[in-house]
Amino acid sequence: MSGKTNHWVVTIVCADMPGIVHAVTGAIVAAQGNITESKQFSSDDTGRFFMRLQVESAASREAFETALNPIIANYNMTLSLDIVGRPLRTLVLASTAAHCLNDLLFRQRAGQLPLDIPLVLSNHRELRSLAEFYGVPFETVPVVDNMSKTLMERRILDAVDDHQIELVVLARYMQILSPSLCEALEGRAINIHHSFLPGFKGASPYQQAHERGVKLIGATAHFVTTDLDEGPIIEQNVVRVDHSRTPSELMAIGQDEESRTLSQAVKWFAEKRILVDGARTIIFT
Repeated sequence: MSGKTNHWVVTIVCADMPGIVHAVTGAIVAAQGNITESKQFSSDDTGRFFMRLQVESAASREAFETALNPIIANYNMTLSLDIVGRPLRTLVLASTAAHCLNDLLFRQRAGQLPLDIPLVLSNHRELRSLAEFYGVPFETVPVVDNMSKTLMERRILDAVDDHQIELVVLARYMQILSPSLCEALEGRAINIHHSFLPGFKGASPYQQAHERGVKLIGATAHFVTTDLDEGPIIEQNVVRVDHSRTPSELMAIGQDEESRTLSQAVKWFAEKRILVDGARTIIFT
């Protein structure tokens, strides 16, 4: 036994079958654990079982894992164990739009996001002063052709290794990631885009939206995959607008939605509340 009470977050994924909850809770009791939060879901689509628990226990990590190991083996589980609230090592990628980066850095400083951000990487210099204001190192790798894009992607992977990165956030990083980079970051890279995709592609989407008289503006946060903007959806938000809004007002509204949607998705990921079930996500809020 350790000399302090630990607060663990446990996530479980396995094939759905009888007895899982009983086995897991029994193992937790054996480790002198007290369950403070518990959510579970059985997927009819894939036949998989998902569970997230928060457990207080005076047992050490080794003792807690020892109690769970037989259950993991019996049910062929994928299980993760972490400390509740531990700051997640996070790399942020940005270009020139400041709103998402500013929101992430502010919420991190304010204690609203459990993140540890050792670096912001960008293909432009414009946001250096913003990162420096929050005391976060900022590095620029210009992307102007295929060769420089390869250098940037190599730098991203090096940064992931050097800083032990657990999450990569594309905070309006306006570069398409190569298939090889998407595969390397599978399940740990989150992107954000506005709700006009695929309706208003290319330049000036808010001008196009204004001209077409859109009535809803929203944003989608999703995992990055090789299918552009089609990864498993984590969070979506929407707000109603009317004909009186100018293109600049529509942009401001859209940026607010992008910022809060991305921050919510990042928060859920950092708190181990997101589990992937095929092409969709299971989120235990």
